[in-house]
Amino acid sequence: MNVERKSLGERARVHAALGDPARLAIVDALLVGDAAPGELGALLEMPTNLVAHHLKVLQEAGLVVRGRSEGDHRRTYVRLVPETLATVSSSPLDDVPRVVFVCTQNSARSQLAAAIWSRRSHVPAVSGGTRPADRVHPRAVKVARRHGLDPSAWRTAQVAEIAQPNDLVIAVCDIAYEHLPADARPRVHWSVPDPAPADTDAAFEAAYDEIAGRIDRLAPLVSPAGENRSRSGA
Repeated sequence: MNVERKSLGERARVHAALGDPARLAIVDALLVGDAAPGELGALLEMPTNLVAHHLKVLQEAGLVVRGRSEGDHRRTYVRLVPETLATVSSSPLDDVPRVVFVCTQNSARSQLAAAIWSRRSHVPAVSGGTRPADRVHPRAVKVARRHGLDPSAWRTAQVAEIAQPNDLVIAVCDIAYEHLPADARPRVHWSVPDPAPADTDAAFEAAYDEIAGRIDRLAPLVSPAGENRSRSGA
């Protein structure tokens, strides 16, 4: 009985936290990507003190967590906790011609993301870097093969040379997100820790799991370009 009461209490706190329109708007904004509190305020036209209040409530309910940027250490990013948010859905992203995954060196996270995405969605995916390395990280190749992906054709590329205006740009690291050119829109941010500094198989596996989980949540919301028009004309 005590376990049941605790479970009901936790569920009630989540429902109460989501019962405010402003907090629900924050959750909707965070569903496909992470954001700094200031970015949420600008997006939702909400003063910083209100953003701080609502984030505190969401954090206490276990719906969001904060993490410090690996780039600008003064910044923090807010992310959703998917286990707590299992029943929350969002409006789909329609008419997406292509997804471009970006990290700094295009040597691990973005390469893995594009490969995983290609297994989960009919929308094409490529990857690039803001400061691409000369080669893909060997541990990224190793973890890809361990999960049945084929990294034989992976090559690093400069994101500015491959991104197009209508692409859905997804930055899978803080540094790349903070250095994306202003015209790289639309964009989504996933604050995935860089596995390279640890340089262990476990770190690269953790990055793979994080990216795969986020793709599993986002891919069903993304429709290929022209799909809706085809349906409406049918």
